[in-house]
Amino acid sequence: MKILLKSRYEKFRRQHIDKDMTANKCDSVMNRKNIFNNDNSCKETNTFIVDDPAKVKRICEGIADGKMMQSTEMFRIVKCELKNTGARKPNCQYKGGLLTNRYLKVKCENKLPVHFDDDIVNFGF
Repeated sequence: MKILLKSRYEKFRRQHIDKDMTANKCDSVMNRKNIFNNDNSCKETNTFIVDDPAKVKRICEGIADGKMMQSTEMFRIVKCELKNTGARKPNCQYKGGLLTNRYLKVKCENKLPVHFDDDIVNFGF
């Protein structure tokens, strides 16, 4: 079970955390990290959290919101959206957008993030 959990976290980390990500690197990073759907079609949208993995892990100590955990700290994210709908790898082309001051919702298992759910502009504490 620990191996499976670690691999789910590692997949989350590979697909969603990149402290050096910028909006103009969507095509190269999505390809380099091999982020596609299981049938090799291009993923419609992927969100990268532009921060350190240790800070992202702290989301799992945040506020419970149903089955998700919500961050108490704000993050910068890059959202990569597919430009050529219906494309298959290696022909995926993405438009990237940098979004700032976002609270994040993730699913956690054993205090590790395993699924990116959503970003929120404003959250009242």
